[in-house]
Amino acid sequence: MGAEQNWIPAEIGPADAGAEATPDGLIDYLRGLDDLGGLLAREKALVFRGFGVTPEALGRVYDLLLPNRLAYVHGNSPRTKVGQNVYTSTEYPQEFTISMHNEMSYAHAWPARLAFYCETAAETGGATPVVDGVRWLEALDPELREAFAGGVRYLQNLHDGYGFGKSWQQTFETESRAEVEAFLGRSEAVWEWRKDGGLRVTQLRPATTRHPVTGTEVWFNQADQWHPAGLGDDTAARLAAVLAPEDLPQAVTLADGSPIPAEWVEQIRDRGLDSAVDVDWRRGDVLLIDNVLVGHGRRPFTGSRRVLVAMSD
Repeated sequence: MGAEQNWIPAEIGPADAGAEATPDGLIDYLRGLDDLGGLLAREKALVFRGFGVTPEALGRVYDLLLPNRLAYVHGNSPRTKVGQNVYTSTEYPQEFTISMHNEMSYAHAWPARLAFYCETAAETGGATPVVDGVRWLEALDPELREAFAGGVRYLQNLHDGYGFGKSWQQTFETESRAEVEAFLGRSEAVWEWRKDGGLRVTQLRPATTRHPVTGTEVWFNQADQWHPAGLGDDTAARLAAVLAPEDLPQAVTLADGSPIPAEWVEQIRDRGLDSAVDVDWRRGDVLLIDNVLVGHGRRPFTGSRRVLVAMSD
């Protein structure tokens, strides 16, 4: 491995920025930057720490970090909208690890940037691990990388208000079938409305991608999160007992429809986590990541934890 072996996010504090240790100090620093995009492409992730960003100031900070905040349309994880396209981070039980992933890498279009804000740090744990996509790709066995070269096929079963997983109304933030169909038509997905009112969506996507500025190739898919094996043996067994593979809330195969072996799923998950660097939260911290170059996840935690996330193109 090259420089990615020792990569860590760049931390920027008031002294580094030549700014006051206040939210306004961070805002003034960001306003004075000539090329935030270039800085982010070079560093891949930026941690703004020591400015004491408050919930009241967060909107002004996000306006500078994320000029065009996006809605979480077609997102597959549970979260709550708390502001203008600002959401809680994934509402997944706190005792579990969330494996590494690039946000919405299964979709036709994905956010270019993500910004996380720590309103309340956990009592213990709760770090956000981040992984360099090149390092993750290089950590995988050549046999696995070759098998994924054709891409992956994702399957979603979205219910109509009652069932496992998310409803199509929650997923697309609308009650309109016409709006959903227009979105899916633009995304090159294949879809089918079910007799029970649910929606089945199939998407063929690449397993890797290249950064639009640097040209760097990175691992870029969510095969391990969409595969039952990624849930652990007990959960996968319980789901298999009540649902056929094609009826799971979400599933994934190789591009040609071939099943993905469980050991490959575990390799992707474990080597991503093993290659990651933890960002330990302090109240008022802000983390900005390039969503192509860097994957992210979540460590288990105790106590209360509130981290807000927003995204932009």
